[in-house]
Amino acid sequence: MSTTGTKSGAIGLVLARPPRLLGTEPFFMEFIAGIEQHLADWDLSLLLHVVSTQDAELAAYRRWAEHGLVEAAVVVNRLVHDERPAVLAAAGLPALLVGEPAPGFPAVRTDNTGPIGEAVGELRQLGHRRIARITGPGALLHTTERSAAFVAACEKAGATARLVEGDYSEEAGAKLTTRLLTGGEPPTAIIYDNDVMALAGLAAARELGIDVPGELSVVAWDDSTLCRLASPALTAMSVDVHQFGVLVAESVLELLDGGPVTERWSPIAHYVPRASTGPVPAPRA
Repeated sequence: MSTTGTKSGAIGLVLARPPRLLGTEPFFMEFIAGIEQHLADWDLSLLLHVVSTQDAELAAYRRWAEHGLVEAAVVVNRLVHDERPAVLAAAGLPALLVGEPAPGFPAVRTDNTGPIGEAVGELRQLGHRRIARITGPGALLHTTERSAAFVAACEKAGATARLVEGDYSEEAGAKLTTRLLTGGEPPTAIIYDNDVMALAGLAAARELGIDVPGELSVVAWDDSTLCRLASPALTAMSVDVHQFGVLVAESVLELLDGGPVTERWSPIAHYVPRASTGPVPAPRA
């Protein structure tokens, strides 16, 4: 790949999320490391900008395009109603989408259906029939795709599905887990959309005197050191996040070269069983 035509030597990435979550959620740090490692081989750097709102994200793209601050942008966390492709096109800023593609933009895609089916299937093999999922924000496209796949997988497997929306935070994980476990017909297994909420849910179950995995099985989406060090260690949907970042960087380099961008898919998440999942508890006498 040749970078002869570049000016700023930077690729832009805007994260529209509360900064406090970045300090506790390992996913994006590993993802960014993978991008930066590969870009460094071509003397390119990653410009990371953290904002709190989507309006601020859109303003950043317009500013970057106007002042030539980046050569291209990497767009993550695709939304159900996503204004960003149109804004990027109007600004003339090349971009790579991470998630579902949009007309005129290359993308690194992710399978959000198969892994959910695998997780539900593993829990059903353990005998679980009441399975809940604590999701990320409903405005995110991958949240809606996973939720639809979760409901379909539960229906196919003869399990009852329950969905509650969280925001990836520790607070949401604890509060929503408590709500699920203290209501009528509590689930015997919960799948969380990130490791932070899963760890908070584990603590909430412990405070309620509910044994994991004796009475409740817990599964985290996105494996991490936190999952492996938890007590009990958390079963997780594990994906090579660093390699995900490398694949994104490879696509960005092709984009800058001006030729066709190879269609790539992120590494597939796989179920890694650990001590937080077990057979469904026997009915109480």
